[in-house]
Amino acid sequence: MKKLLFGVPLLLLSLFLVAFIFVFFSARPPLTIDAVTLAGDGSTINYCELNTLDGSGRVAADIPKANTPGCGYDHFPLPVLAECTEPLVEGADDIRGLWVGTEGKVGHVERVEQCGSRTIVTSAGVIHDYGPNSTAGLNTNDTEGSVLFTVGGREYCNRTSASMIWNERVLDFHVLGWGPVVVRRYMEGEQLIWEYVDGSVTRMDRLCELPEEQKVPSPRGRRVAFFSDADE
Repeated sequence: MKKLLFGVPLLLLSLFLVAFIFVFFSARPPLTIDAVTLAGDGSTINYCELNTLDGSGRVAADIPKANTPGCGYDHFPLPVLAECTEPLVEGADDIRGLWVGTEGKVGHVERVEQCGSRTIVTSAGVIHDYGPNSTAGLNTNDTEGSVLFTVGGREYCNRTSASMIWNERVLDFHVLGWGPVVVRRYMEGEQLIWEYVDGSVTRMDRLCELPEEQKVPSPRGRRVAFFSDADE
């Protein structure tokens, strides 16, 4: 009995340490987003002028996978699917555009791109891209963007992976691609609704232009510093 009482906590601690090391210290996913798209200025776009998804241009699978550089981009990048005109898949709703939170997470701004079965959400320093592409897998494979700690000036944020599956005009985010739904997005009238796993509900209105204060994302996370220059 004593061995069991000692062994269970030890096993749980070991599993926690393995998960922590993987999430924060495993190799970052390769950056496959088009360099010109990442370097470009997404604040110059009129997001009320949307592509006509009539199949006359590129398809989603021809465009490189977008993901987050490091722990977050340093400026709002250009749209990834600007040249894509593949019609949306059956069961999908059109939630494309630039959105700002008016209830819940007030002031939250995000850009949603869609083409075929591909969906990309860009916000708060991160780029989550799900769907067929020319350089990587279907699921998002990047970082959450919130820096928990720094070591010698290097930032460490947790890795994330999810799928974005349409379910009767509701976009469900499944953790790791196969796990439970942690985020839901759907239209309600003229508003985009964002439900998060913590129970919060954010209602968002459409924007045509990126607000000035959103061009450079605000740093997120506890950012506990270890072995920084100030310690020397």
